[in-house]
Amino acid sequence: MQPVSYLYVPGNRPERFSKTLASDADAVIFDLEDAVAVPMKDYALEAVVAHLQQPVGKVEQWVRINTGERGIGDLGALADLPGLTGIFVPKATRAALDELATVADVARCALIETAAALLELPAIAAAHNIAALAMGEVDLAADLGVDPSPNEHELWPLRMQVVVASAAAGGQPPIGPVSTDIKDLYGLGHSTEALRRAGFGARQAIHPSQVPVINLAFTPTAKEVERAEALLARAQSDDGVWVDESGRMVDEAVLRSARRILARRRSN
Repeated sequence: MQPVSYLYVPGNRPERFSKTLASDADAVIFDLEDAVAVPMKDYALEAVVAHLQQPVGKVEQWVRINTGERGIGDLGALADLPGLTGIFVPKATRAALDELATVADVARCALIETAAALLELPAIAAAHNIAALAMGEVDLAADLGVDPSPNEHELWPLRMQVVVASAAAGGQPPIGPVSTDIKDLYGLGHSTEALRRAGFGARQAIHPSQVPVINLAFTPTAKEVERAEALLARAQSDDGVWVDESGRMVDEAVLRSARRILARRRSN
């Protein structure tokens, strides 16, 4: 199952690694970039390398590397570690992704954080070994000079571009942005549900308290699962289009949505 919750932890805080891994997040992102001050970056890389000497159960372990030459060095140190699932590439461009591919062939999530990235979304989404596109909206808003209002309507056209690019490339649904308001869990739930309805498949988090809210928003209800199972069961004996008990037409597009609902069921 594709992860739905990705929780960041600063790479220079190894005392937090265990708590982060125990948070019920599907994936952890060890951050070597923005969360780590320059004087601490070498120590952060050493701490993350030491931790990733082995896998940790079902939790995926990702690393957000730095940009430029430092990021290339990060990947060189991380590439062969048995605990590494893949890397998050900040301020991704197609050129940066191609350069990293010459260093090591690991799974990559491309963070869309610049105007330049928006203009080359199809090329980024089609790059080799891209696991998903992910929104980095704090940096993106700063790059564009956008000051989002509380309902974030200024960001939605950009988000939908990322959804379209992901689908057109045949990739996983994109990963939604972090919410920097740690205390507003109600708002987090509301906005995460909106992201799910808009075609996102996951969301990033910066605090363990956000993880259960994100997991719940992406988990189908029992009623949704029951309807999806019933539709797919009937599809075994019905060819073409039919009308269900509520009078709604059922065709292959509806069945595809039903399959997606069942794929989102959490095993934990």
